[in-house]
Amino acid sequence: MKWIGALLVMIATTWIGFEWSSKFSNRPKQIRQLKNALQILEGEILYSQLPLQEAFFVISKQIPQPIKHFFQTLAEQMEKNQAAFPLIWEKEVSKLIRHSYLGKNEGEILYQFGRSIGQHDFSQQQKHIFLTMSHLDRELQESRDEQLKFANMAKSLGLLLGIFIVLVLL
Repeated sequence: MKWIGALLVMIATTWIGFEWSSKFSNRPKQIRQLKNALQILEGEILYSQLPLQEAFFVISKQIPQPIKHFFQTLAEQMEKNQAAFPLIWEKEVSKLIRHSYLGKNEGEILYQFGRSIGQHDFSQQQKHIFLTMSHLDRELQESRDEQLKFANMAKSLGLLLGIFIVLVLL
């Protein structure tokens, strides 16, 4: 019976280590998805000259979750609410940060971007998108560095913590 308990402890702590590691692995992927979404937004605004709501629907059809849900919800909220766009944007960015692996820095970059989007002419919009993407590039590099440093360590710590607990309890 002890061995079954020990095995369960090992499995649980290893699983926790892998979950912790996935945070480091998924953050760069989601930042890249966000950058792709901004590139699509740039194309839709500059070349197709779509309104923001329609551009958000187009993006939501091309980007995977959770970024897809972010843009889809934005478009839906713009359609049914008459609230100011910056309020809708901030609310949805808050939800995105809570339900994704994106961090506070990416959230702040998105908050700043939301204050400027849809308020300027095409060339200014393009500059704001470029600025946002350069900030996201910096965050992407940081997240890759963290992934290299901590992802394997998190997996190993989960396993080693399980071994330690089992040795202490036996």
